[in-house]
Amino acid sequence: MIASTGSDTSRSVLRDRRFVRLWCGTTASGLATWALPFVLGLAVLDRGLTAAGLGIVLAARTAGFLLAVPISGVLADRYSRRAVVWWAGLAAALATPFIALGLGRSIPLMTVAAAVVGAGQGACRPAFQALTAEVVDAGRRRRANAAMTLAVRVTTLVAPAGTALLAAVLDTWWLLIGTGLLWLAAAVLPPRGLPAPARTADSGRFLAEFGEGVREARRHPWFLAGLGALAAVVFTGYSATSVALPLVSRDHYGAEVVLAAALTAYTLGALAGALLVARWQPRAQGWTALAGLSLYGFAPLSLLLPAHPAAVFAAYVLAGLGIELFNVPWFTATQREVEPRLLARVSSLDFLVSYGLAPLGLAFLAPAVDAFGRQPVLAGCALVCFLAPAAAALAPGSHGFSRSERSRRGPPAT
Repeated sequence: MIASTGSDTSRSVLRDRRFVRLWCGTTASGLATWALPFVLGLAVLDRGLTAAGLGIVLAARTAGFLLAVPISGVLADRYSRRAVVWWAGLAAALATPFIALGLGRSIPLMTVAAAVVGAGQGACRPAFQALTAEVVDAGRRRRANAAMTLAVRVTTLVAPAGTALLAAVLDTWWLLIGTGLLWLAAAVLPPRGLPAPARTADSGRFLAEFGEGVREARRHPWFLAGLGALAAVVFTGYSATSVALPLVSRDHYGAEVVLAAALTAYTLGALAGALLVARWQPRAQGWTALAGLSLYGFAPLSLLLPAHPAAVFAAYVLAGLGIELFNVPWFTATQREVEPRLLARVSSLDFLVSYGLAPLGLAFLAPAVDAFGRQPVLAGCALVCFLAPAAAALAPGSHGFSRSERSRRGPPAT
């Protein structure tokens, strides 16, 4: 039975067995996703894989992810969201042993298998987002989304540490098989959601169905503005973290410890942000979320000039805190405002734009630093991170992430 939208809102989502199953499945997929690069990194250390081969395999996984996201959005709206999660997780689980088989033998085999794993990962994301809206009633979705993001942040800490500990007793082949078992758990654990919707005249025409999702997104100006701001922050701020932070850690501080500590500070800030937003619901939740997103600007700003490492750590705590102040209201508002039959397609557009721009930003930043210098590029990244959310706050509906908030406030005073 699907969770009701009425009197059960006071019940904790962590006492809802259906949500716990969904949370465990999502967590398993997150652990598998974050563990794979570290397992393959261990293979490089063991000389079972070259650095170039590692880059090719991980790039194939990213390509599979980006290709599958829009396709999954259409399929998850056309068929049962639970079925899409099942097949996506199963595909990733079955493909993972072929990565292990190709280790030290065949880079092409590993590449194809990694692309399938990435496709499974990408197919799960919009389906999980839509399935959350089916399993959890509207009054508890904010806390449910906070619990989901907490799981994501915990996996970023647990997956590397757990992989390192297991590597002491297991070889790389068995660690890879372990990630496959995690994908199998992600396929099996989530509960059933709503029945598959009735087929429409456009069913079977992928572009027409995806276009319907794009039109739905365009009906919500706050969504397009927020997505644009998120894409700008990912393109600049995330790229600064991935490219400039290692360089600054090496050149200014002479040690990699600042790099590791800053990334840990970011994760701890994100954990604090998820805990905070689970209990705090500001009246202007849209503007608060966009203000949180702008906090990412402190990350490149802290790298602009030599500063005490504590200033860098504080900046990354703020960045992590802010990203969750944005994520949870963003996901919750999308689940609330978007027409349910189109939710997976709109969510796939969200993931496609935000995740799709990340590799482009990484490719752009290093040549930009070589051409213009590190400080001007970092200053530009910080400026974009501050200004893009501020511009998004001007869009209609951005105050509360709602297209109908103007009508709820009533007519303007005369």
